[in-house]
Amino acid sequence: MKKLATITLLSASVAALSACGQSGSNGEDAPTDLVVSTWGFAEDFFNEEVYAPFEEEHNVNIVVDIGNNAERLNRIRQGTANIDVIYLSDYYAQQGIDEGLFAPIDRSNIPNIDDLYELAQAPLGEEYGPAYTVGQFGIAYNPDEVDADIASWADLWDESLANNITLPNITATTGPMFLDAASTVAGEESFNEDAAFAELTALKSNVVKEYDRTSDFVNMFSQGEIVAGPFMEMYLNDLIAAVPNTQFVTPEEGAYAVLNTVNVVEGSDNQELAEAFINWHLSAEVQEASAKAKIDSPVNQTVELSAEEAEGITYGEETINDLKLLDMQFVNEQSAQWIDRWNREIAN
Repeated sequence: MKKLATITLLSASVAALSACGQSGSNGEDAPTDLVVSTWGFAEDFFNEEVYAPFEEEHNVNIVVDIGNNAERLNRIRQGTANIDVIYLSDYYAQQGIDEGLFAPIDRSNIPNIDDLYELAQAPLGEEYGPAYTVGQFGIAYNPDEVDADIASWADLWDESLANNITLPNITATTGPMFLDAASTVAGEESFNEDAAFAELTALKSNVVKEYDRTSDFVNMFSQGEIVAGPFMEMYLNDLIAAVPNTQFVTPEEGAYAVLNTVNVVEGSDNQELAEAFINWHLSAEVQEASAKAKIDSPVNQTVELSAEEAEGITYGEETINDLKLLDMQFVNEQSAQWIDRWNREIAN
């Protein structure tokens, strides 16, 4: 298990005394520890733009628990980490909700929720946390290495892409999204599992391997092992750094919303403080700074960006309202069955 990394502006000696402190704004009380569980990317940005101002305003010492979705959720399941706030993709957050791991939130303590796009306000129900960012799951490809432009999910089935694409594993956050896309390619208006798996079986000749992490896609793409595949736009800059001509496509059949949520963990002794922190992250100030730094796409509708500032991120009412949103409760109910079938019929 990864160690907790402490982000603080205070000296080490003062921080050591803070664990039992009480919150307050007069600076006389020792700061309260607020433990935030997150992925750990863009640490400098979060330290300077998100954590430090909140620490100063609320006399708080933010402690960061770092890891991927599954690792961090498991630490809560096992009771091996004392977490107040947790950031998770909606796929994993739904698991936490189903298992009773998150506390219902008091939305009156998070008024900035009212400024969010509708899909971000209560993606997993009114009792639980909002999405703080949205991305789209579409297609990335190298136009220099394909015979024709890629414009749709169906184009990935073209025989000219034989042994040239990758797919997300069914256990990845975007795996169920591509399964749904396969059902759409099959001509189904609503999700049809049999039709989806039949289409994926037909696609196998085009697939080099599945990927579990975005970094795997980037490595294969940069090394020329693949020329295209389903991809999250939020990581597009990594692809462009490796292959400057990379194109990202919103498929004609529709891209999928990738929502990262933020919740309060059940049993937290700092629920109101946690809710204040969530409200701060949803503020126009933080959302705009994050968007301009190309860290996260904003879900706060009041954020206004220039065309240059919006390049490479998911932005704007029309774009966001057109995204497809999966029913994550249904996805989690079917997950075990899909994984078993994927391993038997699709896995390379």
